[in-house]
Amino acid sequence: MASNRADQALAEQWREILALHARTQCELDRALHGHGLCASDFEVLDLLAEEAADGGCARRVQEISERVHLSQSALSRLIGRLEKDGLVERAMCAEDRRGVRVALTAKGCALHGEVRPVQRAVLTRMLADAD
Repeated sequence: MASNRADQALAEQWREILALHARTQCELDRALHGHGLCASDFEVLDLLAEEAADGGCARRVQEISERVHLSQSALSRLIGRLEKDGLVERAMCAEDRRGVRVALTAKGCALHGEVRPVQRAVLTRMLADAD
């Protein structure tokens, strides 16, 4: 009986995590929509901005896919949209011709800087409510 309650509590905890994620994702999408972005778009821009802050200039698509939870095809479409909007640029990897690197453009960097406080405010609010 006790193991059944522990099992139910574990499942309920998991459902609460999923619900928090869904609510936060919706809030992020709502807050970023006015800037022409969704939460996944911002995640890619944020990863690329981190790379630039660390002295790098681009990330391989494979590295991005390991950090954002999108299928390879969804990530490819997302990067294509960001590229079409002038926020990122793609280039072949010099060390591996099969690989593709993605970097922020000046426009992407500026938009990231403008939107980052909005995204962080949503995270702060939503995750504080979770405590």
